[in-house]
Amino acid sequence: MQISSLIIDDERLARQRIENLLNDVPEINVIGHCKNGKEAIQKIEELSPSLIFLDIQMKDMTGFEVLEKLSSQKKPIIIFVTAYDEFALKAFDYFAFDYLMKPFKDDRFYKSLEKVIYQYEKHDFSIFQAKIDHLVRYIQEPSSKTQTISTNKLPIKLGNKVSFINTSEIKYILASGYYAEVYTSEKKHLLRESLSNLINRLVNSPFIRIHRSTIINVGFMSEVVHSNYGEVDVKMNDGKLLRISKGYKKDFQNSVGLK
Repeated sequence: MQISSLIIDDERLARQRIENLLNDVPEINVIGHCKNGKEAIQKIEELSPSLIFLDIQMKDMTGFEVLEKLSSQKKPIIIFVTAYDEFALKAFDYFAFDYLMKPFKDDRFYKSLEKVIYQYEKHDFSIFQAKIDHLVRYIQEPSSKTQTISTNKLPIKLGNKVSFINTSEIKYILASGYYAEVYTSEKKHLLRESLSNLINRLVNSPFIRIHRSTIINVGFMSEVVHSNYGEVDVKMNDGKLLRISKGYKKDFQNSVGLK
């Protein structure tokens, strides 16, 4: 038995690690890698893999958007790979075959594969297919998109406690590996959640994303600084300089009334 698999992740090292782990599983045959959502859609349609490892947050689109755009009726088995905070994963418990939280351990990875292999041995994918169909419908409904739990409070989990900070106190948020560093005037908080998920939770608020790795609260912005090389930085009121990337420059200018 050979299970064809496709690895989809925008981080090269993440793709390589998954393939290295799969090399020790004779039932799995890796037929390709994808570094973004557009490439993933093309290869899934072209190669019809039986199993995909799907990163949820990529540069060009989310893993959910990849699923929405697939035209094939028969979907592959999906193991989601994500750095989302555990509170954002409740829907997966119902809809997904399985998911791996970054950074995951080797034994957790192999447990997911055991489930896949067992499913193949049974030749019964009806329950899985139904779950994926429900997931696609779920993410296509506007009301089911990531909702703002509260634009006034942001939950921060530390150990067995969850504390809440006022979003009005947040100056900026920086990506740091699998974590987000949330800066207030008093301290830095560490939150295991993607910036894309955070900006969706901070809708209807003074937060703007200016870079793949940066969200700012415009209430704490003091200056916009232009260099001689066409680069633009935001200077925060604590003196911190934060680069505006080209991809977010136009949205930033429109949001703050600059032309």
